[in-house]
Amino acid sequence: MTTMTEASVREFKMPDVGEGLTEAEILKWYVQVGDTVTDGQVVCEVETAKAAVELPIPYDGVVRELRFAEGTTVDVGTAIIAVDVSGGAAPEPAPAAPAEPAPAPAEEAEPKGRTPVLVGYGVAVSSTKRRPRKGPEVAVAAAAQAVQAELNGHGAAVPAAAPAPAPVKERPLAKPPVRKLAKDLGVDLTLVTPSGPDGVITREDVHAAVAPAEPVAEAPAPAAVSAPAPAVAVYDSARETRIPVKGVRKATAQAMIGSAFTAPHVTEFVTVDVTRTMKLVEELKQDKEFQGLRVNPLLLIAKALLVAIKRNPEVNASWDEAAQEIVLKHYVNLGIAAATPRGLIVPNIKDAQDKTLPQLSSALGELVTTAREGKTSPAAMQGGTVTITNVGVFGVDTGTPILNPGESAILAVGAIKLQPWVHKGKVKPRQVTTLALSFDHRLVDGELGSKVLADIAAILEQPKRLISWA
Repeated sequence: MTTMTEASVREFKMPDVGEGLTEAEILKWYVQVGDTVTDGQVVCEVETAKAAVELPIPYDGVVRELRFAEGTTVDVGTAIIAVDVSGGAAPEPAPAAPAEPAPAPAEEAEPKGRTPVLVGYGVAVSSTKRRPRKGPEVAVAAAAQAVQAELNGHGAAVPAAAPAPAPVKERPLAKPPVRKLAKDLGVDLTLVTPSGPDGVITREDVHAAVAPAEPVAEAPAPAAVSAPAPAVAVYDSARETRIPVKGVRKATAQAMIGSAFTAPHVTEFVTVDVTRTMKLVEELKQDKEFQGLRVNPLLLIAKALLVAIKRNPEVNASWDEAAQEIVLKHYVNLGIAAATPRGLIVPNIKDAQDKTLPQLSSALGELVTTAREGKTSPAAMQGGTVTITNVGVFGVDTGTPILNPGESAILAVGAIKLQPWVHKGKVKPRQVTTLALSFDHRLVDGELGSKVLADIAAILEQPKRLISWA
């Protein structure tokens, strides 16, 4: 029998594809057991707390084992795939490996660390039903029968149907998140009735096993009524959907909590007539310099923010808590908040202050397209200094945005609408929007924040200031 200890077998471990990440979820396998792989070939796609990333294998060979199924979260440094690099053909038993896993029960492996053992699960499309385990438990049962046979005259008086109760107990089928839920709730999975396909225990089965324990408080004498047991949360699985918080969404939630309760936020607002800016947008769309580029109000708003930062450079800074210093940035990595199927991400345009208007337009278009396709790299979301969030695309007038961690300011842009406005002494319909600037009050005082917001508004009201102030 060939084992994974052979020198010809190489294990590929989950790498840290970001900066200091500790885990990643396997979204999709692109190879199966028995497939031939080559150096640099993408074998799977994983989602970290920052982005979805494709992982290439670093050597040639034949896939011997896929250690984890799709949807499993794996710690960085854990082997996820084994490849035979000897150049030989795939071993015959390989296709059946996922259906009959050899690892010891998870309960035995738990003390060694957080390594999920997917008993009964694999990447091959095969039944999750398993044959009776031929391990130590069966050996114990056989030994017990042998001893009893010896005591009864080599088994002559022992009926065939009366062996000692076999200690073998099939390990219940359940995915790692369900096992963790059961452990947290103190539920013995061997006592849970499965309702999933092929006898798999679901989250609802675990909750159902917990629910009956609630009325136990009624059994004792009336005196016990004064101290009822804590109520166990019961969920209506028929009318509720539970969505695991992981990956980008989990990281965003943690980052926003950290930002909201670390940086003292201040938000200021201004409503401005952007009619001239909207006219300029239409003119630029016809300019040959912008052919093939995306030209919209966000482009000029981004440029207005960059000019305002140039006029008020102290706003572009960060707070170093350990050194108790303010770090003034002489570059602007302009973040653009983007809603994606995996959650909110904030990629940024590096050195945005040095880009011409067409270059800025090209960078914005590429950033948005990449984000919508879910291909934003972790590096693209590192090192931001200030951010723009365009809530106006949802028809919202304004908001009080939370700072991206480590940044000094974030500008929220509201919907641009025709509104009655006093223009040259007369009330006329004008294109109007409301801007909101949130900033870290440790770095930016009220005067500085007000100057930045006022400059942005002044440029959008009179876009010719992009020339005179740049």
